[in-house]
Amino acid sequence: MLTPKQQELLSFIQTRLEEGGVSPSFEEMKDALDLRSKSGIHRLINALEERGFIRRLPNRARALEVLKLPDAMHRIPAPIVAPKPQVSAPQLIAANDVIEIPMHGRIAAGVPIEAMEGQTMLSVPAALLGAGDHYALEVSGDSMMEAGILDGDFALIQRTEVAREGQIVVALIDENEATLKYFRREGQRVRLDPANSAYEPQIYDPRQVQIQGKLAGLLRRYN
Repeated sequence: MLTPKQQELLSFIQTRLEEGGVSPSFEEMKDALDLRSKSGIHRLINALEERGFIRRLPNRARALEVLKLPDAMHRIPAPIVAPKPQVSAPQLIAANDVIEIPMHGRIAAGVPIEAMEGQTMLSVPAALLGAGDHYALEVSGDSMMEAGILDGDFALIQRTEVAREGQIVVALIDENEATLKYFRREGQRVRLDPANSAYEPQIYDPRQVQIQGKLAGLLRRYN
């Protein structure tokens, strides 16, 4: 079952596709649903995808296919006056949309430092983010440089409390220090591996480590 806002967004996208074959932009969707930010639209689209109502088309930025409509949205067909040729057109979401995600301070790519909650928002191209809830952290240090993660980069993190072997994660150590590392298991222990031979792996009891997210993307500033 969809929430009223999810159904409203799906109806708006479907109507625009029927009218012109092109989906509205995030800005147009935000205005149509009377939301304050495009982040809300991003979450609604993720929810529709997770419930199987839309699908992201591969190799196309923000391209969506409407897979189905809820029963409440199926209209009674009007009498057919004259047949019209059916043209299959890509159902697209604008590729240049930007959304805002919260900045939660700095994260160590070296010795763990504290990741602080903050109110600052970071504008991110929507094409960089997939499904789920996201936040950003500024990278401090060089221990992940061989993975292409440099000091001053912005790590885009998808919130999760679980991780698979070899994923780059945000790990909270002893409930007060956070670090960005490869997640691995070593017997009954957790090993957080750097991507820089100058640094040693960090090995912890699993009770000391809490996964707070996994790396979803990276932004870099060029001065």
